[in-house]
Amino acid sequence: MERVLLFLADALFGFFTVLFLLRFYMQLLRVSFSGPLGQFVASLTSWAVLPLRRVIPGLFGLDLASLLCAALVQLGLVSIALALSPIRPLGEGELALLLAWSTLLGLLRLSIHILIGALILQAVLSWVSPYSPLAGPANQFTRPFLSPIRRILPPIGGIDLSPLVAIVLAQAVLLLL
Repeated sequence: MERVLLFLADALFGFFTVLFLLRFYMQLLRVSFSGPLGQFVASLTSWAVLPLRRVIPGLFGLDLASLLCAALVQLGLVSIALALSPIRPLGEGELALLLAWSTLLGLLRLSIHILIGALILQAVLSWVSPYSPLAGPANQFTRPFLSPIRRILPPIGGIDLSPLVAIVLAQAVLLLL
């Protein structure tokens, strides 16, 4: 029964963590919120982000309210997973350290998964439907990661291999985490 509860919590909390992270990265990378993806993300996260913005202002263009929401939801998931786990930390200090470290690692992993998903979406849309409403945000999201690779590895025979290289590098980072 614990596995079912953990699966359901992971699905629900993971969904909202991804939405809050998407909102954070979309604002950071100046991806437009006017399209369907931006409206979807904004409508599902505004209930938590907008009230927090009154208390937590942005810093250097970073949407700290969205990032805090993502961290709090991820912390909730880590807490549920720890509560359902038979392993117990020894003291309060260890518990706080474990929660903080697991939350940070979870956010980093989800961020890399978001990047990989955006890279795959951008690559597929560039071949199938380059004028799709998702193509613009996908290009804006992936451009900072693909531009340095494209300077080193230009298109070969008209085929851009930079998304593939970026995905392989992102997977290598995931293995390190």
